[in-house]
Parts: sequence; structure tokens; C-alpha cells
Amino acid sequence: MDNALLYDRLQFAVTATFHYLYPQLTMGLALLLLYLRSRDLLSGGDHFHDAAHFWTGIFALTFAFGVVTGIPLEFQFGTNWAAFSDYAGGVIGQMLAMEGVFAFFLESSFLGVLLFGATRVSRRVLWLTTLMLFVGAWLSGYFILATSAWMQHPVVYRVTADGRVTVEQLWDLLTNPWLVWQFSHNMTASVLTAASVMAAVGAFYQLAGQYLAHARTYLRTAVIAGALASVLVITPTGHESARQVFEFQPIKGAAFEGLFRSERGADIVLLGQPNVETMTIDNPLVLPSALSVLLYADLYAKVQGLDAFPRHEWPGQIALLYYAYHIMVGLGTWLVVVMGAALFWLGRGRLWTSRWLLWLLLRTAPVSYVATTAGWMTAELGRQPWLVYGLFRTAEGLSPLVQSGNALFTLLSFLGLYLGLGLLFVMLFIELIRRGPTGPMHASVQAGS
Repeated sequence: MDNALLYDRLQFAVTATFHYLYPQLTMGLALLLLYLRSRDLLSGGDHFHDAAHFWTGIFALTFAFGVVTGIPLEFQFGTNWAAFSDYAGGVIGQMLAMEGVFAFFLESSFLGVLLFGATRVSRRVLWLTTLMLFVGAWLSGYFILATSAWMQHPVVYRVTADGRVTVEQLWDLLTNPWLVWQFSHNMTASVLTAASVMAAVGAFYQLAGQYLAHARTYLRTAVIAGALASVLVITPTGHESARQVFEFQPIKGAAFEGLFRSERGADIVLLGQPNVETMTIDNPLVLPSALSVLLYADLYAKVQGLDAFPRHEWPGQIALLYYAYHIMVGLGTWLVVVMGAALFWLGRGRLWTSRWLLWLLLRTAPVSYVATTAGWMTAELGRQPWLVYGLFRTAEGLSPLVQSGNALFTLLSFLGLYLGLGLLFVMLFIELIRRGPTGPMHASVQAGS
């Protein structure tokens, strides 16, 4: 691979991966915040009011870091991928603009009301504001994912005489069939991430013997939401997303399943190491015929392997794609087990005293981040060698004037900058947890309740 292409791809991968650590929490947290505000509106007491404001503070911190890390990501379309921007800017640009105008400004404006107007408006207005915050957060995700969905499955496009691509119907772009399952899978995963973080905070307080009433509210909310989301991530959203891949991107499907050769009654590989040279899986542990059953509900259905397609159309990093997919699936299954166990203990009234399970919930928070990162790696690595699937290759999208040395310099700079930002976020997050839901940050809220 050409050095400039390698460094440009690595830079975008680093910045996109780091940026997405933040919006996946805010998008999921927006739904949980709406629940807490609804309980506050119905109860009329201070408990849910303080709980909602505490998580609004965490939302605001995460949102701020998401903005800071998202802006450089969008600029890279012009700095590092100018040829791609020239080719598809009419499609990508309008989607990013809509995300900024209709979603980002909506989200940030109502967040300001929650932060600075909590003592000046009624609980009913706070609930309505939180509803609009939720709408803004999920609209933001929708527009971004609509862009990604078009790159994965281009629809209603027309190539002009000068070689650029345009979309004929905006509504058809926003209702791309690929988007249905991609959006539902992504947003369900974001709810699972937020639930994992909320459960970890609740478990920390419960283990420390602090803010016990709040700890139990956080745990109860997070465990119920997390258990439901963990199932939905697998089925139907994950299952239908995989079926969609095999229908429209069969090369990606064969690669992440490690299916090198077409076969009837195709197995699912649970464990094993892909050997691209010999086109085999070393040390395989398989479920016989399971892939054919899941995809086509037929024990003997034929599934196309990589051998059915020209080698130059294969993804460039098959082993990495295979491992990313299996990490995502494996950790997703683990989250079902943990959240299911916590829900069972919650139902029996023993969650508060089960220290081993509280410790497990505390340590499970990073797992959802690894799973979502692996999921995005699966989606993006599997689309290669295309930027727009079937239309425009990744190698064609580089900026012609940005040489490999420039790309390497900015890559290393972003690595250093994002390391510092990540440490700063962790320090500020820990400080919010240390203050707690009744700390100095919330004293003014309690006084105005």
C-alpha cells in the first residue's frame, strides 16, 4: 500500500475511533435522561431531579469532547480526501450540513437550557427540553449514519458529465434501505454503552456506600435498559444487519465470517485463526451449518465464499476484519450474559448486596466501547477497497498535494493531542463522580427545587 494512502487511512481511523467514544455515550444517555426526567415529572420530588441533573452534567462533558474531536474529523474530507470530496461532495456535504443545522444546533441549544436554566424553569419545561435534546442527539446520529449508509449502499445517484456524483432525491437518500438496520443497530448499541456506564457508576457508589438511593436508581435504570438493549443489539438489529451485508456486500460477509470457499451447509466459526495464504481457518471451533440456517433458514443453503469473487475486490485486511467481527460478537454476547444476570438478581432483590456482580458491572463499562469500536472496524474495513461501494475506490480519493510525510506528521500530532484529551476527559469524569449527585455542582439545583 502506498505510504500516503496508508497514513491518510490511519489518520482517519484514529480520529474517527477516538471521536466516536463520545457521541455513542451521549446518544444513548439522551434516552436514559429522558426516562429520568419523566420520572422526575411524575414524582415531583428531588430525587429524580438531582439524578437527571447529575447525568446532564456527564452528558455535557461528553458532548463538549465530542464536538472538539468531531470538527477535525470533518475537516479531513477537504485536507486528506480532496479527490473524494470533489467526487461526492454534493452528497456528503449536504448530509453533514443537515447534521449541523438540524441536529447539532438543536442538541446544543437545549443542553444549554438544561445546564443554565434548571432553576429558572418548571419541571414540565425541563422534560420538554430533555425530549428535544434526545431528538437532536438521535437526529445527529441519523444524518451521519445516512451518509455512511450511502457510502455502503449508494442509492438514487447520478454521475454527471464531469465525473461527479449527485443524488436525485434527498428523501430517497434519507430512506436508504441500508440505513434501517444500520441506524437501529448503532443506536441500540449506544443505549447499551450508556447503560453500561450508568451501571458502573451506580455499582461504584453502591460498593463505596455513598449516595445509596441514587446508586440504586442508576443501577435499576441501567440494568433494565442494558438487558433490553443487549438483546436487541444481537437480534433483530445485528442479525438483520448481517443478512443485509450478505445480500448487498457478500465479499464483506464472507471475509468477516472467515468463509474462504463457497459451500453448502456453511458453518459459523466460533474460534479460529484465518490463514489467508492457505484460505483456511486454523484450529477451528464451528457450529455446523449454522451460517446457512441463519442467513437462509436452510440447513443446506449455499453461501458464497471469497473464492467466488476476484481477489482484487477482497478487503485488504481480511484477518483484522475477521477478528474485529468476532470480537464484536463475542463481547456482545458477554454483555447479554452480564446484563441478564444483573436483571435476574435485580428481580430477586439481591443486586444491591451481590458484591461480585457489582464489581463485574463496574468492570464491564469499557467492554461496550471495545465492542462498538470493533463493530465500526467491521463495517469500514469490510467496505474496502471502496470509499463508495462499487463506485469509487479508496485509493482514488486522496488529496493529490498531501504527501506521505505530511500525513504522517498530522497522524502523530493527532495521536499526541488525543492522548492528552483522553486523559483530560477521564480526570474531569472522575471529578464529577467524586462530587456525586448531591455535590457542589448540584447545590443550586436543590436550592431551586
